[in-house]
Amino acid sequence: MSVEYMGLSEIRGPLVVLDGVKDAFFEEIVEIKVNRKIRTGRIIEITGETVIVQVFENTDQFSLTNTRTRLLEKPLMMPLAKEILGRTFNGSGRPIDGLGDVFPEKQEDVNGKPINPVSRHYPRNFIQTGISSIDCLCTLIRGQKLPIFSGNGLPHDDLAVQIVRQAQLAEEDGTEFAVVFAAMGVKNDVADYFKRSFEESGVLDRVVMFLNLSNDPVAERIITPRAALTAAEYLAFEHNMHILVILTDMTAYAEALREISSSKGEIPSRKGFPGYLYSDLASLFERAGIINTSQGSVTQIPILTMPNDDITHPIPDLTGYITEGQIALDRGLNLKGIYPPVAILPSLSRLMKDGIGEGFTGEDHPDLSNQLFASYAKVQEVRSLASVIGEDELSAIDKEYLKFGNAFENQFLNQGKNENRTISATLSLGWQLLGLLPKEELDRVSPEILEKYYPKNA
Repeated sequence: MSVEYMGLSEIRGPLVVLDGVKDAFFEEIVEIKVNRKIRTGRIIEITGETVIVQVFENTDQFSLTNTRTRLLEKPLMMPLAKEILGRTFNGSGRPIDGLGDVFPEKQEDVNGKPINPVSRHYPRNFIQTGISSIDCLCTLIRGQKLPIFSGNGLPHDDLAVQIVRQAQLAEEDGTEFAVVFAAMGVKNDVADYFKRSFEESGVLDRVVMFLNLSNDPVAERIITPRAALTAAEYLAFEHNMHILVILTDMTAYAEALREISSSKGEIPSRKGFPGYLYSDLASLFERAGIINTSQGSVTQIPILTMPNDDITHPIPDLTGYITEGQIALDRGLNLKGIYPPVAILPSLSRLMKDGIGEGFTGEDHPDLSNQLFASYAKVQEVRSLASVIGEDELSAIDKEYLKFGNAFENQFLNQGKNENRTISATLSLGWQLLGLLPKEELDRVSPEILEKYYPKNA
């Protein structure tokens, strides 16, 4: 039997404090009645009989005397059914598409359950995004968590839309593929762009959208990725689907966490973020994976904007410790008009070695990828040298590297926003570009692969 409490002890922004509360538990959901309107919150701190409640909606018109609070004796649950595909929800998991409530097959705690490491399968089999720089050089593996490190003004929103539109399993094995897309702290026009793009491309029926807008309550932003991952886990592990989860922008999420931590009066860590930022991010990112009791999988692409393009900032820094690589976007490439502006040298996918090659993408893929990395690194050295002595003073082979570098950026990295390249087309293009260099320069490729795939007319 739930108990109702009258009045509040304190109101601190998105937080309210209650005294004299008995038998409460962490993450318990609370109903708050103000002027005949009911708002929802969750308990985020308990000290004796004093609890702090995080309110999902705003705390306008709250009164210390006339506010009624009722503890519901359960955590935040999300109603789930396969019919959530094609639906749009707000940041706390309520439908906002005008199609009514979800009739649930089951309800799950949005905080999720930890996956037993023993029950995990090692991620293999790649997901094709249709983007050459990712598929060839930073391959996304099913069950992996691979973030995109972007910056303000870079086209990460366009990249996210393109990945949602084009992503598919590399091979058809009878399982279904879908995308869970969660946007946190985005402006209204960006949210409209996401919805319009998915509708126009005809992929909305395989996308579950969660939208937390910039003018929505900060506290709701904390729930958004958890609700999205709960939906993903349900589709993956109950319906054996392969789910790609895209979370944007994790910087907005982390800043919301900082704001709430500050309201609680907690001692800040680096840049004012709470000391538990690492474990909080890990509680989200570690929900990716494959388990041995299901044929489905959850793959994550978190997107974050690095403040001042600083990769040592706490958000990208801690994200890099948890995830299995990163895809970095480069402002210099963006200024050259190259899309997507993926900086391949600081980018990597730690799991790609086990999901590419013969039986997965192509026997030439590992050697080709290694050689493209090595050759492009040499291009950067030559460009640095040319900036000192001038291009005219370069050796003949250095000039060939410059030619390769320009072609690599303009033909391989650069592609249209609606251009969907298969993995075979990407690998073929890579070999075509390596044909600009002499055979003896390709020392990262085995003689057998080089003889078989090096362009004959080079």
